[in-house]
Amino acid sequence: MRTEMRWNRNRRRAGRGWIAAAALPLMMLLGGAELSAQIPRDQPEVRAQATKTPRSAAPKDYTGYWVSEVTELWRYRMMVPDKNDFQYVPLNSEGRKVADTWDPAKDQAAGVACKSYGAPAIMQVPGRIHIYWQDDNTLRVDTDSGTQTRLFHFGGTPPASETPSWQGYSVASWEGQEFVDTRDGQGGPVLDSKGNLMPRRELRPADYLKVTSSGMRPGYLQRNGIPYSANAKLEEFYDTFTDPYTNSTWLTVTTVITDPQYLIEPLFTHAHFKKVADASGWDPTQCRADEPR
Repeated sequence: MRTEMRWNRNRRRAGRGWIAAAALPLMMLLGGAELSAQIPRDQPEVRAQATKTPRSAAPKDYTGYWVSEVTELWRYRMMVPDKNDFQYVPLNSEGRKVADTWDPAKDQAAGVACKSYGAPAIMQVPGRIHIYWQDDNTLRVDTDSGTQTRLFHFGGTPPASETPSWQGYSVASWEGQEFVDTRDGQGGPVLDSKGNLMPRRELRPADYLKVTSSGMRPGYLQRNGIPYSANAKLEEFYDTFTDPYTNSTWLTVTTVITDPQYLIEPLFTHAHFKKVADASGWDPTQCRADEPR
């Protein structure tokens, strides 16, 4: 429930962003306003933030090697489920018909063994991932399972003529940053702990990574042929935290797959990764359609 609430909150925030973006050209036509005019005078740190690259503006460090910890749906992730076992996937009738035609031997022979390693499913695949900055605007994720590469483009837009691929085209952004009203309940001023007058609005820093992917080749949500279509849309939310009791660092990934062609409603999945010190245990393997992971 918290995940769904957070997802809805993110969509509302995105809606406010779309409204602001749509209003900006009109403002420039009417008054010649510049984008910098939208930044409050009492928030110089916002101006500084606007000049940073996505890499330098990262609120958290996602880089390094991580190993998946399978804490849910073990049977569906660690083994090949039986044919037509889609208990946790909201398939519609068309999706069930496609799943009924699944034949791993044919997939292997046709050279499409990676159908269950596409972007909507890859973070569910047990194994290790390596996250690092390819450049100041691109965060890269390599997986040893299936030997896949994902590129998260900050500020990018999917090319109109992009050839569909297993990982598609991913647009990334730091989310959670917003202005919050610091006035009291009656609209009056608020003083900080030193007695200084606080600004009317205070910037809440970004605290998680959002990735939206499209342009993906049709593939499988589960290894047993549960399909997603070329029209599927993928939203992911990445966050990290440290467990003070074990002094370990964790990465959580919440995934939302929307596919009206095969799904009755959006599918939510979750994956957890524990940070490891180095590349020890890194074991790149090719996609396989007919063997357990």
